[in-house]
Amino acid sequence: MGAMQSSPRLRRALLRRALPALVLITVAGLVVFALLRLNLHRVGHVLITASPGWIGLALALMALSLVLRSISWQHTLLAALPATHIRWPPVARATMIGVMASAVFPGRIGEPSRVLVLSRRLDGPTRRHLPVVAGTVFSQTLINLVALGILLAVTFTSVPLLHGNLAGVTGALAVPFALCVLVLAGPRLLGLAHRSRSPRLHAAAAFVSRLLRLARQGLVVFTRPRHGSVAVIAQLLAWALQWLACYCVLLSLGLESDGGLVAAAAILLAVNLSAVLPATPSNVGVFQAACAVVLAAYGVSAGAGVAYGIILQAVEVVTALALGVPALLGEGLRWRDIRTAGEPSAGEGA
Repeated sequence: MGAMQSSPRLRRALLRRALPALVLITVAGLVVFALLRLNLHRVGHVLITASPGWIGLALALMALSLVLRSISWQHTLLAALPATHIRWPPVARATMIGVMASAVFPGRIGEPSRVLVLSRRLDGPTRRHLPVVAGTVFSQTLINLVALGILLAVTFTSVPLLHGNLAGVTGALAVPFALCVLVLAGPRLLGLAHRSRSPRLHAAAAFVSRLLRLARQGLVVFTRPRHGSVAVIAQLLAWALQWLACYCVLLSLGLESDGGLVAAAAILLAVNLSAVLPATPSNVGVFQAACAVVLAAYGVSAGAGVAYGIILQAVEVVTALALGVPALLGEGLRWRDIRTAGEPSAGEGA
């Protein structure tokens, strides 16, 4: 009897382990197939002839955009935790560590990483601050949705790629919007669970409700103009600098006549939408494919499009490492600490 009960468990365990491997093999196969169909000589030629000056400017713009994101986050935190002393350097380091984690490690561990890194630096119990700090990250996500909406408006009016495919873009944006609804309306929905006769369900609903209320505290930045205006402006300026960085990479390859700033906006939109559910570490392969598909709408060859994606992702990764490694050392953390950010023990700190 025991063997019969353990057999389904064993199958489920094997399936959980085999599924990620299957996904990676499938993605790797698709990437290899795409590379075989590309003119690799053309890709190499484009990479070699890229202008280093424009790439250097793209690196500087990308770095400055991360600084602005940290400023936006600090003001969001000041609004959510007015009684807590929050200095900018720890916020900046946590931001850089989070960006580096997302750029280097598989999965989207950058957001929980920066939440945990900063929470351990705040006065008071770390577990108490975690939901509030997570709520501030969520408020930044709302600002990011505004930025994505602007990019979508710019792109949709001029890029043939999106004509007739609005449903796909809407579906990609539906995930963060659904999370918004969950946090904003979650406590009311959980109120139904409080009426349950099950003590465990009642206790679980009460616990989740408390966490959601604390997370909603991170949204108060939108009700406090002093901090809210700075948070919104800084975050949108960060997006603008990333937009210009994408354009600088176009300039480095001599592709500025193929769409210009509008093409750069479409690329920034595409790579962010493709990263909603990352299929590979750092979204390698998918990132380049997104760039190539967008640029193909402007008549750019597949080889040049892939080369553009390689350079743009290199700009992002180099910037993340250049700012993230010193931040990691400044916090006295190790790579292993970031990789285990999702584990419960990682939430305990000073």
